[in-house]
Amino acid sequence: MAAQLSVDPEAPAYILFTSGSTGLPKPVVTPRRAISATVHSLRELFGLTPDDRVLQFASLNWDTCFEEILPTLTAGATLVLDAETHSGSFPRFLRMVERERITVLDLPTAFWHELVLYLTEDQLPLPACVRLLVIGGEAASPARLADWSRLDTGRIRLLNTYGCTETTLITHAVDLHGPEAPSPGWTWDSGTRAPIGRALPHVVQKISEQGELLIGGPALALGYLGLPEATEARFTVVDGERRFRTGDRVSSSPDGLLTHQGRLDHEIKVRGIRVDPAEVEAHLSGHPGVQAAAVVGTTLAGRSALVAYVVPRAPSTAEALDAEVRSYLNARVPGHLVPSRITVVPQLVLTASGKVDRAASHLRHTTAVAHPGKRTQYPPTAH
Repeated sequence: MAAQLSVDPEAPAYILFTSGSTGLPKPVVTPRRAISATVHSLRELFGLTPDDRVLQFASLNWDTCFEEILPTLTAGATLVLDAETHSGSFPRFLRMVERERITVLDLPTAFWHELVLYLTEDQLPLPACVRLLVIGGEAASPARLADWSRLDTGRIRLLNTYGCTETTLITHAVDLHGPEAPSPGWTWDSGTRAPIGRALPHVVQKISEQGELLIGGPALALGYLGLPEATEARFTVVDGERRFRTGDRVSSSPDGLLTHQGRLDHEIKVRGIRVDPAEVEAHLSGHPGVQAAAVVGTTLAGRSALVAYVVPRAPSTAEALDAEVRSYLNARVPGHLVPSRITVVPQLVLTASGKVDRAASHLRHTTAVAHPGKRTQYPPTAH
């Protein structure tokens, strides 16, 4: 007779560091009950069956690997590990996907942006074997979403997702091709932020008076290892329930579809008006000559100001692209959203998890240079 195992649901399952995109990386202690609840929801969200073949894109030092590994194995599907995953070549990556008959891709949004650009420029489709593409990690560029809508009209489910290490993988998702996807004012070509989705079944959410998303439920981590003050600051009790303060500002449609409105801790005041740099990035990415953009708040001549770093899609002088982008923005946004300085750079700096590192980009690029566009290089551990 098989031995009966008693497992404490509050026992730690693993400890992983946050990406560091919103501060110093912190060790997050995730309990077994959080993994169990999340995996059940993700298996249903992805619609996994034993016929699926899921690519493991993320390395083991990033929590995204668990949303690839655990739902796949518990569904009896096949997890594919291939050396071509991080070859640095999109043609080789796509050939690998086709050769391995991958049905599910879970990619960091920054990588997906570059993949969409490659497919658009060469007028190529994704391999026919792919049925589901999951993106997450940062806001999807409105320009790349518009490109995607012309590449694929709904054959592939495109899941836009949201989650934090502290809340165990994905907590919100929406199928952008699905019948319930559109939020008020959003279409593929609207140039506005796409919704990040609705809360998954195991997630409890609350939006504070300041618009901050607070997350509760069984997916909450135990806290930060050895950092009691940081744990107390971010894991708070609201209405008698333990919640994680995400630091993300969101808006909600009447039926609960959330749209990300930026980070509370990234906002700066320009001319006395609060500005979220991510909003400016979204507008910059809509310019046909801009491949990627990052915006940071800084001080110029003793005043708060915005500085933009843009990667051109084609060879261009800094002066020409600066003039084009300024004209483009001036026709679309208020003056306080137009950066005081626009610097043309060959590529943006990424964190090890594949997110744009705005602070590092700001430190690296201190003067404007004329440079042809160059695809961002992704490290082998990217996600």
